[in-house]
Amino acid sequence: MSGVDLASLLQRVGAGDRAALRMVYDSSSMKLFAVAMRILSDRQEAEDVLQDVFLTIWRKAAEYDAGRASPMTWMTTITRNRAIDRVRARGTRAAVPVEEAHELADERPTPEASAMASEAATRLHAALAGLDPRHQAVIRAAYVGGLTYEALAEREGIPVGTLKTWVRRALIRLRGEMVA
Repeated sequence: MSGVDLASLLQRVGAGDRAALRMVYDSSSMKLFAVAMRILSDRQEAEDVLQDVFLTIWRKAAEYDAGRASPMTWMTTITRNRAIDRVRARGTRAAVPVEEAHELADERPTPEASAMASEAATRLHAALAGLDPRHQAVIRAAYVGGLTYEALAEREGIPVGTLKTWVRRALIRLRGEMVA
């Protein structure tokens, strides 16, 4: 759905337009679900987080500011934060015996979806390769590994504000590379 104007749709969602929310969901839910899955590694938790994310989008769409971030960046940030909150709240879990497992449907993506994801991944990896190695590592650790800015700043030995500046500049550069 490359022709979808998410910023306009978010304005409509902010005004209470349910059809616009459905269009936002249809055009972004796969990407947001992938972010949640990468952080949580649990399908049910990722689905729960995605539901929470879209409830948040419904409630806060009127507050979205296109001047601060792209719609996908805004929604991805909400997803990332909700997933990290879920990881922190997890604690320990009781193991379920294998006998209680149910047969699962094949959830693999279709060949078309796989091809699109592969092309996007190739473009993303190429764009990441153009970043300074430290900035690249920070982006991967934050958005793929789910590390907090505080943990990354400590790991890199820099102030949190500096780390946030690195991330912001790297994301702006990545967005420019991905849109071009």
